[in-house]
Amino acid sequence: MHALRIFGWSLAITVLGVAAAGVIGGPRDAALVAILAVLEISLSFDNAVINATILRRMSAFWQKIFLTVGVLIAVFGMRLLFPIVIVALTAHLSPADVFDLALNHGDEYGEKLNAAHPAIAAFGGIFLFMLFLDFLFDPERDVQWIKKLEEPLRRAGQLDVIPIVIALVSLLVVGEAFSGDHTQQVLTSGVAGLATYLGVRGLGEFFESRGVGEEAEDDEAEAEEPAAAPAARTGAASGTPKLVLATGKAAAFLFLYLEVIDASFSFDGVVGAFAISQNIFIIAAGLGIGAMYIRSLTVYLVRRGTLSEYIYLEHGAHYAIGALAIILAISIETEVPEIVTGLVGVAFIGLALISSILHRRRLAADEGPTTAGDGDDADRQPVGAPL
Repeated sequence: MHALRIFGWSLAITVLGVAAAGVIGGPRDAALVAILAVLEISLSFDNAVINATILRRMSAFWQKIFLTVGVLIAVFGMRLLFPIVIVALTAHLSPADVFDLALNHGDEYGEKLNAAHPAIAAFGGIFLFMLFLDFLFDPERDVQWIKKLEEPLRRAGQLDVIPIVIALVSLLVVGEAFSGDHTQQVLTSGVAGLATYLGVRGLGEFFESRGVGEEAEDDEAEAEEPAAAPAARTGAASGTPKLVLATGKAAAFLFLYLEVIDASFSFDGVVGAFAISQNIFIIAAGLGIGAMYIRSLTVYLVRRGTLSEYIYLEHGAHYAIGALAIILAISIETEVPEIVTGLVGVAFIGLALISSILHRRRLAADEGPTTAGDGDDADRQPVGAPL
């Protein structure tokens, strides 16, 4: 799919959003919307990589749902309504009262949202930390970036409760030692985040495994008719590895999983946005435009097979997620500038990209000039030579 088709809606929404802000509020508001969009993109590039690792397992229909319904959830749900719900719960106010605060008393609304930050950071932090731990301890992960670190952890992952134990111990340490007066709030929200992660991921894997089982039975039946296996079922072109795509309930739970991941990534951006503007509509417009680009970038990575071509990008994104989880824990009591969060993510992604390029060059040198730059080479997902 051509890049313009993927990013076309994002570009159109950018023009409309910035223009509308300029017409309604003047050049200053238009500039604020643009700044917030850049902030969201810079903070969430690693989110796009993680999304792509999940989205490529979903059918074309659910990929379209991610770009349409998912965008509405991201813009209006996570960037506008969700902060209002959080403030209502933590400040013991009705959603209508909170919306009135957000609309007419932006400073006070921002203060109450900041007061809810410990709960937000604990929920999002433990969710992202579990995502990071599950990646590190995945016993079936063949490609390794930092072998001396990742290989022992991969072997330890044979005991599948290790990530949960580490996450719970970490939550207890943060709640008791680094949360100040917010211990109860942090522990409660952290347990809720952990339960959400385990529930959504578990249901997704359950329905996905059932779908894969059905596909396996179909494959056995089709073995006698080789020509009957269409490329559309794998979502890959001829010559690429077979990937059974999730549909139905499995894809629905993967979609829900994606939305919760997006929510966890969006927390710091929403809170940090109040340092730029107190107008919730400007914030929603700017962060929503950024979220649109992240979704378009996610689809672009899937369509181009970038994660197969640059095999360590997924590693870099997960290390960035682990760093973000730690930053969220630190931010419970100590303010962490958004620029730090953004630069940490960019650094991990950049290092992973460089490592992937060097790996491709080594692979091309080993296999000879006939495969250098060849499209099939990018899609094989070879076991990488670790750092």
